[in-house]
Amino acid sequence: MARPFGRPEMSLISSILSNNRTFAVVGVSQDRQKYGHEVFEALLRKGYQVYPINPKYDEVDGQRCYPSLDELPEKPQVVVTVVPPPVTEKVVESCARLGVGTVWMPPGSWSEQAIETCEAQGIEEVHDVCLVFALRSSQETAAQGER
Repeated sequence: MARPFGRPEMSLISSILSNNRTFAVVGVSQDRQKYGHEVFEALLRKGYQVYPINPKYDEVDGQRCYPSLDELPEKPQVVVTVVPPPVTEKVVESCARLGVGTVWMPPGSWSEQAIETCEAQGIEEVHDVCLVFALRSSQETAAQGER
């Protein structure tokens, strides 16, 4: 269920990060200073299967980069949008058509329309939460639990 005006529960974020292994990052960048590249690298470092999506590039860090979600060899479990809100809205429509279960919209990429589309299509969504921070937080929480 969408939460247009609230933050998602940490339990939802933990569940997404622990129960999904295949991510696509829409808007990935070859520029290591850009957020799209940081998200891509953070997911790879955590051992996830990550598909970079950006029609501008043939590859990112030696990994094939796909022009769209439609071109992927498999359906990702989670799509991360690192693009402006109007592009995110189109990505969410693609996710609905492809049957993607979760869309993660970091700060600056979400819109109320994208959230409403997720809700109407039964897509689990996270918005306005930095994925890189969430990955770091989940690692810290796991480390504390092992003590």
